[in-house]
Amino acid sequence: MTISSPLNASASPPARPIRRLVVMVLSMGVLLALVFGWGALRSMFISRYLAALKDKPQSVSTTVAKMTPFSPKLAATGNLIAIQGTNLSSQIAGIVDTVDFRSDSDVKAGQVVLTLRPDNDNAVLAQLEAAAQLAAITYRRDLAQYRASAVSLQTVDADRENLASSEAQVRSQKALMAEKVVRAPFSGRIGIRQVDLGQYLPAGTAIASLQQLNPIDVDFYVPQDDLAVIRPGMKMVVRVGGFSGVEFPGTIKAIDSTISTQTLMVQVRGILHNPHDELRPGSFAHVTITTGRPQNFITLPKTAVAYNPYGDTVYVVEKQTEKGKTAEIAKQVFVSLGETRGDQVAVTKGLKPGEIVVTSGQVKLHSGSIVAINNSIKLPESPNPVVPLH
Repeated sequence: MTISSPLNASASPPARPIRRLVVMVLSMGVLLALVFGWGALRSMFISRYLAALKDKPQSVSTTVAKMTPFSPKLAATGNLIAIQGTNLSSQIAGIVDTVDFRSDSDVKAGQVVLTLRPDNDNAVLAQLEAAAQLAAITYRRDLAQYRASAVSLQTVDADRENLASSEAQVRSQKALMAEKVVRAPFSGRIGIRQVDLGQYLPAGTAIASLQQLNPIDVDFYVPQDDLAVIRPGMKMVVRVGGFSGVEFPGTIKAIDSTISTQTLMVQVRGILHNPHDELRPGSFAHVTITTGRPQNFITLPKTAVAYNPYGDTVYVVEKQTEKGKTAEIAKQVFVSLGETRGDQVAVTKGLKPGEIVVTSGQVKLHSGSIVAINNSIKLPESPNPVVPLH
């Protein structure tokens, strides 16, 4: 049996704390290696993804810039109004005796459309006419007597005034009776009647609407800056709600003499032929006026232009060859724009005829981007698009 001395036991170094320290250092090293290794690996994948994305062709649609005749036009909106239109009514009150029209029918100027109950008007008129006849007889008799010096001039003058008063009363009664007969003031289309037989009709109550439909006017407003390019007699084209795709030709009739201080707009009135009475007052109208002769401009769809505060730009597609490979590259160019026409806009500077211009997909592009052209879907670029009006 061997017994260890206390001196030898105290001289041997402790092994367990050293092993723990080594394990901890190695663990920290492995953890740091994993962290930095993952960061480097992630950066490598991101770089490869961005490099692949940079070289990936972006799908776009294109069009060819070409010269087309471009007519300067002025567009405005307004409403149709009748050349003559009114709500028929009676000047005096009374009971409706007859209604002499059918709703939505044509009437002639002077045609009777309604009468009020005459009551005792005829009897009153007969009484007044009899009094006037007696006054006339008295006047003629006293005038003969005056010539024979049998009566004074004062008597003749009194008879003449009495005759004039009696005749005036007859005319007044006839005018009163005429006011009970409502006539059409002009020829036109009468609307839906608003009264019935036997109804008490207060003075001024609407009986029906009467509108002259052919020809018909259109009122619209244009900015004061456009006064220099329009004048009476100029041709215009009007599209009206409910007649999709139909254009009605017309002429500028008059331009108002004042400009609104609130809107700085001026009222313009045109006239249209309406032989079939299909256009009705109050309809919404879209007016287009050709203000000059056609000029040749490069035209593009509006979707091809990127409108920016620092300038309007488009992307032009050019072919480039590098290392034996040919690619289509997008190049951003600044352009100057003119007037618009439907879905098109005129380009006055920055493009040449025949250049290929990107019409959609510009958001994905920058100068130098590789593009892949896909024109399977055509974007709207009509100079005269038809928009349904309701």
